[in-house]
Amino acid sequence: MDKIHIEGLKKTYVTKGGRVTALAQVDLTIRQNEFITLVGPSGCGKSTLLKLVGGLIRPSHGLLLHDGAALTGPPRDVGIVFQDAVLLQWRSVLDNVLLPAEILGLDRRKARARAMYLLKLVGLAGFERRFPRELSGGMQQRASICRALIHNPSVLLMDEPFAALDAMTREELGFELMRIWDTDKKTVIFVTHNITEAILLADRVVAMSPRPGRIAKIVDIALPRPRTVDMEFSPQFKCYSDQIRAVIYHGEGDGKR
Repeated sequence: MDKIHIEGLKKTYVTKGGRVTALAQVDLTIRQNEFITLVGPSGCGKSTLLKLVGGLIRPSHGLLLHDGAALTGPPRDVGIVFQDAVLLQWRSVLDNVLLPAEILGLDRRKARARAMYLLKLVGLAGFERRFPRELSGGMQQRASICRALIHNPSVLLMDEPFAALDAMTREELGFELMRIWDTDKKTVIFVTHNITEAILLADRVVAMSPRPGRIAKIVDIALPRPRTVDMEFSPQFKCYSDQIRAVIYHGEGDGKR
């Protein structure tokens, strides 16, 4: 079943220096509960595409469908995780996680029960009353993932959520995310600059061309799940990596959708 359908999508920004086309002719269909990673050079429009799918900005041209319906604004069933955790410093971890539930007017008892479930799922049980300043960067990002999932969205958008973390924490959270996704299936679109991370997480890796961004190649990742660190050293993993690097660094895309 198709969850998101993108056809002929274009986004142009009007700046003081003139018009800048961030995305040009993007075509992509994402299936329900599929894990997609977006990779490409800086400025290729990965984050712009994520914002368009999240309804945070409007396209200049093209078709963008959620569950077969045209997107006219931020959908209620979408959760977003940014590069920075952006937790409110004066609210406890639990209250930060509950914030979207308050805004959406969800039943507080049910929301609290889900928040406690999510915090336990990401290893933050016992930290509910702590404040963000008392947490490590990785723990803060775990809390932000819980916040994005509190209203049980069907789509999770993640914009380089682990980029600011050290390598070990980044790897740990990557496997944590896969465990959460396996437990509580969502359609995930994950933006990253890290090719290894992109392959390890994804069902399909979408490699984008330099600005104006287009889809240069889509690589189907046939590695078995659950994924492991050892897979990074397999010939199959290297083959995927070589294909993606050829697109990003040498422009050897095939336009596969």
